[in-house]
Amino acid sequence: MKFLSPILLLAVISTTTVAQESGKIGFVDTEKILRESTPAKAATEKIDREFSKRQKELQDMGNRLKTLSEKFDKDSLTMTERDRNAKQRELAEMDRDLQRRGREFQEDLNQRRQEEYNALIQRANKVIAEFAEKEKFDIIFQEAVYRNPKIDITDRVLKILNATPSTK
Repeated sequence: MKFLSPILLLAVISTTTVAQESGKIGFVDTEKILRESTPAKAATEKIDREFSKRQKELQDMGNRLKTLSEKFDKDSLTMTERDRNAKQRELAEMDRDLQRRGREFQEDLNQRRQEEYNALIQRANKVIAEFAEKEKFDIIFQEAVYRNPKIDITDRVLKILNATPSTK
């Protein structure tokens, strides 16, 4: 029994020391920042403006192809085999071109979104780091399986991020 008491005393002292040394912990919901922040909304609008013309061109091209295909379906019975084959090749070529342009559009759009996303994440991380230093946080998590709502500082970070002018 004499050996148990010092061990128990050491455990209590260690627990107390850890509790006193543990600091301020926070959590930031990155997805919420990317959805709701003013810079995220501005980036989305900017990308939409950049890509709206190309998107309209693709839609127009798709509509033209659809109209020509419908016309071909109606007229194909009265066409010669040679004309029918030529028109089918032309429609197939238009379809391939539309598909290619659509893929290129999607790749360009995804790349542009990623660029804006990365810039926003860098900016948000800078705001979070400055906030953590100012408020004397020891650690701020951006991902967690579970978090207690009382350590969620996302709204405070959003407020600062929304008030901070863009460096671009």
